Amino acid sequence: MKILVADFIYTDEGYIQKKAIAFDDFIKDIDNIETLKNIYPKAEVINTPKNSVIYPGFINSHVHLEFSNNKTTLKYGSFIPWLKSVIKNVDMIAKCTKNDMKKAYMEMLKSGVTSFGAISSNGNDLESCVKTPQRVVYFNEILGSKEENCDDAYNNFTQRVEKSIRFTSDKFKPAISIHSPYSTHPKLIKKAVNLAKEKKFLISAHLLESKAEKDWIEESKGEFYDLYNEFFGIQKPINTKESFLKEFDDISTHFIHLTNANFDDIVYLKSKDHSVAHCPRSNRLLGCGILDVSNLNIPWTTATDGLSSNWSLNIFDELRSAIMIHANDDLNDLADKLIKSITSVPAEILELNCGMIEQEKFADFAIVTLPDTPNYIDEISLWTILHTKYVNQLYIGGNRYV
Repeated sequence: MKILVADFIYTDEGYIQKKAIAFDDFIKDIDNIETLKNIYPKAEVINTPKNSVIYPGFINSHVHLEFSNNKTTLKYGSFIPWLKSVIKNVDMIAKCTKNDMKKAYMEMLKSGVTSFGAISSNGNDLESCVKTPQRVVYFNEILGSKEENCDDAYNNFTQRVEKSIRFTSDKFKPAISIHSPYSTHPKLIKKAVNLAKEKKFLISAHLLESKAEKDWIEESKGEFYDLYNEFFGIQKPINTKESFLKEFDDISTHFIHLTNANFDDIVYLKSKDHSVAHCPRSNRLLGCGILDVSNLNIPWTTATDGLSSNWSLNIFDELRSAIMIHANDDLNDLADKLIKSITSVPAEILELNCGMIEQEKFADFAIVTLPDTPNYIDEISLWTILHTKYVNQLYIGGNRYV
């Protein structure tokens, strides 16, 4: 048993003071330090530096570890030129090493991320995701636009799913991801969704990331027409927006991006109990627009996406970018929502027993030390986002890793 002491503890209702946390693998009690010492006289007391805040471990809900070797290879600024550069440099991307992926998950770890959702396109990241100290929801991804290749694509996909199932534990959870409406044949979508239902797996999908995608799946025109005609000889979309969404009507899905969704799309998603991952830096670098979180009426998380469309996997870099991008939102309200978007909200969406400082939740903690004493407790979220690069301490399942 251990007792963790800090000046502040984060809760969804606000920051509390003069309390401490008793824990082993799980959070056992939250009370003042003297009370906890009396209840657990043999517990190790862990003090933190002055002005420290105990947060539940942060959750990065959407990341592509397999693409962690890109620095200056891919083209940024607009989605279709970026996608063409991905296709052109696919061999380089495939050479991402285990060391590249380790650097990526360690960067997340140092910024307080104790859980992440990994989107796996080919299974090359499986060993890394099993070995990482963090909890992982492992989204086996399926894609393939040509009907004649569907059987091979699905067989490869199910083999990867079955392989990942072998590693199921309280720190590794297999799941399923549909790549997108523009890249995944309806036959593959239907089979993968049915498999997710059968195995009671979580499911995610990219949707309405770019205007090019929107033009293609809504009106069969635009930049995607030129790309698909050039590379694949395809002259009409394999899915419409409506047909794609319908496949997820009875399975709660974590959609990624939605930067080009309209009001009616959001209303529809809410009616089906869906959620969205907000990736502000990726959206900016690929010219996809801004997801208006202030008017978003569905649960949303903040995620880094992968290093194919970002320059770091540091979750604080992502939060700072969100603070600056959403320039018309109330500053402190936005900061509070952003902290929730990497704690309790993704924990609920990804069905993880963490994300909140509560009894019987996993003892996953990220300790942030502020540079000075905050004059206003209700601004701690903002000060945390603005002034933090790396956490002071980090615990997963009661074990310290930072």
